[in-house]
Formats: sequence, structure tokens, C-alpha cells
Amino acid sequence: MNDICLELPVIALRGMTILPNMIVHFEVSRNKSRMAIEAAMLGDQNIFLLTQRDVEVEDPGKEDLYEFGTIAKIKQIVKLSNDSLRVMVEGTYRGHLDNLMMTEPMLKAEVTVFDKTICEMDDVQMAGCVRYLHELLENYSMQNPNFSGELVRQLLEEENLLKLVDQLCTNLPMEYKQRQKCLETVDLQMRFEVLAQFMTKEIEMIQITREIQAKVKERVDKNQREYILREQMKVIREELGEDNTQSDAEQFEAQLKELEASDEVKEKIQKEIDRFRSSANMASENGVIRGYVETLLSMPWDKRNEEKVSLKQAEKILQEDHYGLEKVKERILEYLSVRLLTGKGESPILCLVGPPGTGKSSIAKSVARALDKKYVRISLGGVRDEAEIRGHRKTYVGAMPGRIASALKNAGVKNPVMLLDEVDKASNDYKGDVFSALLEVLDSEQNSKFRDNYIELPVDLSEVLFIATANTLSTIPRPLLDRMEVIEVNSYTENEKMHIAKEHLIPKQIKIHGLKKSQVSITDKALEKIIVHYTREAGVRNLERRIGDICRKSAREIVEENKKNVKVGVKTLSKYLGKERFSFDEANSRDEIGIVRGLAWTSVGGDTLSVEVNVLPGSGKFELTGQLGDVMKESARAGISFIRSMSDAFFIPKDFFEKNDIHIHIPEGAVPKDGPSAGVTMATAMISAITEIPVKASVAMTGEITLRGRVLPIGGLKEKLLAAKVAKIKTVVVPVKNRKDVEEMESEIYEGMEIVYAEGMDEVLKTALVHMPEKPKAGTEAPSEAAASEEPEAGAEERSRK
Repeated sequence: MNDICLELPVIALRGMTILPNMIVHFEVSRNKSRMAIEAAMLGDQNIFLLTQRDVEVEDPGKEDLYEFGTIAKIKQIVKLSNDSLRVMVEGTYRGHLDNLMMTEPMLKAEVTVFDKTICEMDDVQMAGCVRYLHELLENYSMQNPNFSGELVRQLLEEENLLKLVDQLCTNLPMEYKQRQKCLETVDLQMRFEVLAQFMTKEIEMIQITREIQAKVKERVDKNQREYILREQMKVIREELGEDNTQSDAEQFEAQLKELEASDEVKEKIQKEIDRFRSSANMASENGVIRGYVETLLSMPWDKRNEEKVSLKQAEKILQEDHYGLEKVKERILEYLSVRLLTGKGESPILCLVGPPGTGKSSIAKSVARALDKKYVRISLGGVRDEAEIRGHRKTYVGAMPGRIASALKNAGVKNPVMLLDEVDKASNDYKGDVFSALLEVLDSEQNSKFRDNYIELPVDLSEVLFIATANTLSTIPRPLLDRMEVIEVNSYTENEKMHIAKEHLIPKQIKIHGLKKSQVSITDKALEKIIVHYTREAGVRNLERRIGDICRKSAREIVEENKKNVKVGVKTLSKYLGKERFSFDEANSRDEIGIVRGLAWTSVGGDTLSVEVNVLPGSGKFELTGQLGDVMKESARAGISFIRSMSDAFFIPKDFFEKNDIHIHIPEGAVPKDGPSAGVTMATAMISAITEIPVKASVAMTGEITLRGRVLPIGGLKEKLLAAKVAKIKTVVVPVKNRKDVEEMESEIYEGMEIVYAEGMDEVLKTALVHMPEKPKAGTEAPSEAAASEEPEAGAEERSRK
């Protein structure tokens, strides 16, 4: 190798590599390449040819070019009609790109010339290599008859290893990357190994291709023979009147040819079609097999719905269809973003949890529309048989696929949006565990090969976008819950309900009832009154019904009285909806002893709860009324134990609990109540009744209490704060660990209310009681209620005497 360094104009070749001693024609269309040719022609006609790593790059730099190229002599230039040049060049030497000196207006490089080849082999080794290449060449020419026989004879006469290798590299049909590898290999032995490896591989590929062609030809001949025999059988059956089953079988086979499915599935269906054909004389079995084949043929094995993913369009659709639900929308848009970046992305399994009527089910339809996917819904409410999910085996009478496979069949594609509605309402019995069957369906690691008992073939559910809905998580087993991404859909505020009604519900109901927008109008004040006094719910389902009532009555007025438009205001609302149905208990007008306002969560939203405590002479009994659940009773007992343990701090006489009975009552006794969140409320009411200190009427509270008086966090805080706001509560005491929940809420929920965070009962009492318990004056046994109220309670004097 000589260290000769030249400065040469460069042409970047796309999809082509030129070797030394090759004479090649190629077209030049890029301006830089034309200018490089002009510069070469003005000089010694030498040009450096480098191959691009990526053919798509229009303006390559040094990093886009291979380091080794060929120095070539320009032999001929022809101008073409499309303003491009056809150039004929002859490769002379290998060259190494040292530096790209110029990139504008053309490419020019410093090039090291390689005019010698490295060879460390002796004569015997070189002769052995030549003989091996001759053998490979003979084998290759036998396998590839298109290779020139004259060229083969010339190459077989060549005994010089260097010339033989270079001529084979030049004349064999190689891809440009393979030829580039030969160009970069300066060592002769290594170049021989690269060439020998390529030729061996080519020979094997030609042999495999020939074997495949032979098998295909044999199969075609066999199919032709079968076709002729089948046509003959068809004519014979027509003469015998036995053509129905066979014609159905042929229709099945025609459908099978068009079916997009794996070979395993097609093979199974073909076997069943053959069974169907042979069962022509057995009516019962024939019917079973027919149903099975029809089911298999209608399943979307490999049929997909092409997604038209547009982030802006999806966001627009989600905003159009639903007001609020920001977390759900955000998660869907995140999924779409990943889909756009990766081209696939795992389908999330979302579980929307919240009260009824908050739009959980309808969000699935909007997601399907936003993703341009098919939509199917499966209602799981009351499903208690595992076969409803997995299907029945074919051996049973009336067997059919499970709900998952049936939904997939109805969708017609393997990647729909599938809504599993009311997943928390599914149950179990002796026939199996529905939740266990759902574990496989909702596990992204397993559901690519979901087995339906009826279909008996693995069904791919990995591309299905599952959306589950539930009102509560308490009835869903933990392993199933772990497989889903839970998103809470909380109650709507009054402001949100106003927006939803004006933007969605009113236009929808006007359209459903055949009215025009100009014919019916509902004022904002009337709408506000409907929300507060005619519906009591977390969602907007009843609100939509009331708007529907107004539209129906308005339609009747327009038809009967020929009115042009109907305007519904606060004063005329009772005409359309009757008397007010609901009223909220507002905050007490004055501070009272033993009555505390608590906050409760219900399935239709939040509510306020009055806890009343009375202390009366007795023998230390503790009574709870108001249809309380076990957890609530335990909270009350924990509260009284805390009070007894802290009797010195509250200045309660030691024998007080032996001489008095305590009665806790929560009104609305017909309504079952349970949960630990009323713990602090009951404890505060008991302390107020025992110490005869009034509780502030403007305070409400929620939180679980422990035996040591700690206040633990609770759930459903948004709904509880909304209820407190409606009841015109000014101060709400919540556990300190619920601070993060408050911070995540919109400010309109707690606007106008003071939120006090309590870690222990002392902080609760400081906020709720008019004053903290004080030590009684000398000569008195216990605090007197008369100190807190001008009118003594009946029986107080008798207690004092005792």
C-alpha cells in the first residue's frame, strides 16, 4: 500500500458500489454530482465514487458516506433530455476517504490511494483457494443457468487468485452492501473468505428456492386433479339429489380461502369442513358441525381495523362528547401519543370507577370514535356463570361461544374498543368463578392466547382496548383489580352539571323530541333549581330525564296551542316538573349540645348526616340506633373508649360512665348507614353531650377515629365537600392525610368554605366546640348545661340532685 494522497471531486452513489476494473454506466441528476463531473473533466478525468449508507439522504455529509470508495476514470458523458447525465466510468484503484474538504457547491475530498493488495499467503495456499473458488463457481453455474457460460469458462481458466477474486466480485450478482464489503477488504485472504461465504450462501438459497418451486408445482398439480374429481362428484350428487351439504361445504371452503387467519386456524377449519361433508347422512351431528364452522369462519382471526390516529382530532372528539373527565381524556391521549411514536403500543386496560350517571359507559363510545375503532359492549351485571365468559364445550346441547368471543365476532375485527360494563356486579356460584375467567381476559401477558371452550382455538385479545366500568371497587377481587388501571370518575359539581346540561343534554333532548333550538329555552336559574331541587345524584342521568320531561310538555304545548316557543323560568318550572322533590338540610341556626353535622358518601353523591347524642341517668349502658352497620358501631365504641381514657383531660367525673347511659342516634333510621368516616363526628357529639359544651352550627366533619384519638383519612371527599357546600356549611374538618385530595380538586368545590386539617381529636374539638372543656368550679360534681344554655333541659335538675 502506497501512501499516495489525492484531492478529487466526489460523486455520492445511491444503491450502487463500483469496484476497480469495473466499467459501469449510471445516471447523474443532482447538481453537486454534475459539478463534480465538470470539475473532473477540467482536470485529469479522475473522480472518487463513494456509496451512501442511506439511499434516502438527499444531501449527504461525511457521516452519510462509506469510508472506502473507488477512484475511477470518466470515459464517456451523454446528456439526457431530463437535464441529467449518463456517465460511463472505469474503476482504477481503491480509495479511502480521509477528509471531506468541500461540501458546497460540490463534494471534494482528500483520498488515500490503495494500488496494492495485502497478501500473506504462500503459493500453495493461493492455489488451494483458486481451486476452491473454481469448484464453487462450477456449482453456482449449475444451480443458476442464467449465469453466462462463456464467462464461466474464462473464469475457470484464471489461475491468479487476485484477478479471480476481483473478477468474481465484479461479475457476480451482488447487492451493493455486499460489494461494498469486498471493496473495503484490502487483505486478499479476507476478501477471498468474504467472496466464498457469499457464493456458498447464494448456492444454498438457489437450492431452497428450487425445492419450494417443485413443492408448489406438485401441490398445484394435486389441486388440479382434486378439482376435476370434485366436479365429477358434484355431477353424480346432483343426479342423486344429495347436493345441499356439499354445496354448503364448498361455500365454507370458498370463505376459508378469503379468511385472514394463521395456518393453524385454517387447518382446523378445513378438518371441520371435511367432517361436515362426511356427516351428510347424520342430521344431528351435521347441524352441530355446521354451527361450529360458521362461528369459526365469522371470527376476525387476523382482520384488523386500520386506525386513523390523529391526536388533535381525538382530543376534539373527546371534548365534544364529554365535559370534564379530564383524567380519562388525558390517559387516552397519552395512549395515542405512544401509539403514534411506536406504531403499536400496548393497549391499556382502563377501569372507570364512580357513581351512576357520570358518563363512564358513554366515554367508551367516544374513545372508539376518537380512535376510529369498532365498539362493542358486554354487560357483566348479574353474570355468575363462568361459561358466560369462556363459552360452553361443543359436546353440550345448545353450546355457544362466551360473551368475549361473541363480542369479537360482532365487532368483525380483532382490535375493537370493548366495554366491560358493571364489572363490579358480576358474581360467583357453584358453576364457576366469573372473576377468575376475567383474569385471563384482562391480563396483557396471557390474553394473546385466550381459549374459549367452544372455539377451542387460541383467540388473540392483546389488541383489544378494554374499558371496564364499576360503581365501587370493594366487590372486585384484588388480583383482577391489579390488572386494571383504575381512574376515578367523581361526582359533578353544580357548575359542571350546568355546563353539561347546556352543552350536551338540552341540545340532545331537543333533537330527540323533534324540536328546534329556537322553540324551547330554559333559563340558567331554572336549570340551577332543577339540579338542586329536582335531582339528587352524582351524575346527570336524572337531570337528563327532567329536561326530557320539559321537552315533552313543551312539544305538547307547541302542537296543541300553536306556540312558537316555550320559555321555562323559575316561576313556571313547577308547571312542567311539579313540586320540588328534594330539599337539603342546611346548617343549624344555632349552636347545640350533642348535635354534630357529619359528612357521608352515598352511591348517588355526598350527603350531610346529623349525629345526635343524649346523656341520661342510668347504669352505664351504651345504645346505638338509626340502622347502623357493624363498622359504624365499632367506630362509636372506639370513640367512647377514647373519651373514657381521656376523662381527666375532659374533666369528666370518674363515676360518670357508671351512673349515666349514652344514646347515639342518626336520623333517617330507614336508611342503612355504614363506614368508619363518622368516627370523629360521633366522638365530638358524645364529648359535647357529656361536657354540655355546644357544638358550632357552622361546622361539619369527617374522619375515622382510633382508640388513641388519632384521625385517619377517608374516601369520597369530593362528594362530601359538595354536600357541605349545598348545606351552607362554613367550616369543614377533614383528616390531615386527605390534604393531597383537597389540593387535587378544583377550587370551586371548596370555595367559600374553610378547610381545617386535623391530625388528632384535640384539633377537631378546638374547631367544633364553642370552647374547650374546663375544670368545674368547687362544690359542683359536673358541668351544668345551664352554663351553656339559658333554658335548662328537662331532667337536668334531677340529674344534679343525683
